[in-house]
Amino acid sequence: MTTSGVELRSATSPDELRVAVLGVGKMGAFHVDSLSRRTRGARVTVVSDFVDEQAHRVGDPIGARVVADPLEAIRADDVDAVVLASPGAAHHEQVLACLEAGKPVLCEKPLTVEASTSLEVYRRESELGRRLIQVGFMRRFDHEYAQLQRLIATGEFGAPLMLHCTHRNPDVPDFFDSQFMIRDSVVHEADTARFLLGEEISAVTVVKGRPTSSAPAGTSDPMLVLFEAESGALVTIEIFVRTGVAYEVRTELVGERGSATIGLDQNVVVKRPGGTWGGTITPGFVERFGQAYDDQMQRWADAARAGIASGGDAVDGPGSWDGYAAAAICEAGVAAVVKGVRVETGMDPR
Repeated sequence: MTTSGVELRSATSPDELRVAVLGVGKMGAFHVDSLSRRTRGARVTVVSDFVDEQAHRVGDPIGARVVADPLEAIRADDVDAVVLASPGAAHHEQVLACLEAGKPVLCEKPLTVEASTSLEVYRRESELGRRLIQVGFMRRFDHEYAQLQRLIATGEFGAPLMLHCTHRNPDVPDFFDSQFMIRDSVVHEADTARFLLGEEISAVTVVKGRPTSSAPAGTSDPMLVLFEAESGALVTIEIFVRTGVAYEVRTELVGERGSATIGLDQNVVVKRPGGTWGGTITPGFVERFGQAYDDQMQRWADAARAGIASGGDAVDGPGSWDGYAAAAICEAGVAAVVKGVRVETGMDPR
């Protein structure tokens, strides 16, 4: 997704948001590129990663300082806001450090790895009286998801009855077991279902079928996941992360008076001599959701700058409550995988 031929900005205006990016693997490096090349009013001043060589590989070309200690990076005087793309297990401590420093943070999912710690983060932020945490559920910024959400909100289709979701990856590492599939992949459907339906998820059921031969022993891939929303609307999710084909994410809304589908993603469809026809499916999540990631970053940077200037909220998107809700849904989903039964999410009231 790097924009070739575009020169990196070198000048820093007084109102430019100075950002530290923590964790500069594939996702963090993409965020650094987005902030450096495609986001107005922001600049990466500090990068931090537990692999020093990787931190320099990403930070040196843009003139960013490399700081080994992520907490030191958060507290740095030349940092106004933080992007967290570090491993999920580190998020709890790092997000709380951002709150303590009073700095806006865009945190990649998960907010934390446990529902209890995500709820703690939400409560700590609430005590501040201003919102500083945005969670990186980028699908909310995808044009098709936003359009579908607006269609539902207008009532054109009547009450939403069902969402049918498909989430497929071409391949994943062996550590991507059944529980990881829930926490790392189905977590996106957990948030988008709440976003589209405008309500909480009350229970999760997981059905394990015949696994693909490429799945490691003991891993159920694919699986069918069922969310029950508070209204009674149902959400079905096919999660299949070793298709060997491409990256496919689709959602169909079934309402009282019609249906709508997003994510067909065939791009240009051609017909050739011999009777063949077809399109090209995106190979990975960055290609599919690149626009959403960039729009998310721009809106977050704008909100962070405005929040710093006003002393008010610094969020334009899903916040800490949404991070807690997704964690609670995934925790119930993992329990459903392990126990083989329907599990209620048991969320605290907001």
